[in-house]
Amino acid sequence: MIKRILVALDPDQDTPVATQYAADIAQRWDAEVSGLAVIDTKRIAAEIGPGGAVGSMYYMEVSRKHMLDEARETAKALVSTFDETLEEVQVAHEELVKEGAPVAQVLEELKYSDLLVIGRKPHFFYNDPERETNTLARIVKRSTAPSLVVCEQFRPVRHVLVAYDGSNPSVRAMQRFAHLQPFGQDLTIEVVHVRTGELARQRDASTQLLQRASRYLKAHGFQHIRYSDIDGERPADLLIEHASRFEAGLIVAGAHSVSAVRRVAFGSTTHELLTSCKVPLFIFH
Repeated sequence: MIKRILVALDPDQDTPVATQYAADIAQRWDAEVSGLAVIDTKRIAAEIGPGGAVGSMYYMEVSRKHMLDEARETAKALVSTFDETLEEVQVAHEELVKEGAPVAQVLEELKYSDLLVIGRKPHFFYNDPERETNTLARIVKRSTAPSLVVCEQFRPVRHVLVAYDGSNPSVRAMQRFAHLQPFGQDLTIEVVHVRTGELARQRDASTQLLQRASRYLKAHGFQHIRYSDIDGERPADLLIEHASRFEAGLIVAGAHSVSAVRRVAFGSTTHELLTSCKVPLFIFH
C-alpha cells in the first residue's frame, strides 16, 4: 500500500511526467504527493570558489547572491507548476523547497515516503540544468524506498516485465513492487530471467527460479502471470527487446548499489536499461 509519494522536481522534460505518474498512483491509493525542489547551496558555493582579496570577495558575494536568487526563482516556479497540476486532478499534496545538498535532502524526505518518482537525469543544480551528475545513482544507493524512474512520456501501466535473476537486488525490487502494488493488481506480469548457457541443468535452474518468483507474485494477488527465460550475453538488450514485444509499460529491476559511479552503482544491466529503455523503471537496491 502506498500512502506517501515523493516527486523530485527538476527543470527538465521528465518532471511533468513524474508528477503525472505520481498523481496516477496517488489517485489509486488515496495517497499524498510531496513535490521537492532543492537549491544546491553546496554546488553554488563551489562554483563561486574560495575567498581572496577584498574586491574579489565582494564580487564573489554578489555572484553567490545572484546564483541563489536565480535558483530560488527556479524552485518557486517548479513547486508552483507542481501545485497547479495536483490541484487540477484533486490529489492531496504539499510543496517542499529545501536548501543544501540535493542527495541528502531527498534521502531525508524518503525516510517518510513509500516511493520516489524521479526523472532519469536529475540535476538539481538549477543554475546549470544540463550538467551531468550522479544524483540518481547516489540516491538509489542509499535510499530506504524504491524509485520509479520515468521517461519523457506518460503511458498507462498495464503490462509489467519483472527482470529477475535471484540476486538480492532483484529479489528486493520484486518484493517491494509486490508489497506496494503501485499500479494495482490487475496487471499482466511477465517474469524474465536472462541466463547464459544452454545446458539442461541451466535451463532447469532458470525454470525453477521463474516458477518460484511467479508463485510469490501470485500470493500477493497478481493473477495474470507468465514467465520466460532467455539465453544471451547482453541482458539489457534482450530485456528491452522482450519488453517491446510484450508491450510492457514498466520494468521492475534491481540496482546493484556498490558505488556512487553511475554504471557501477546500478550494475551494467540496470545502467543500460536506464540509458536505452523507453519505459519507466521500478528499481530498488
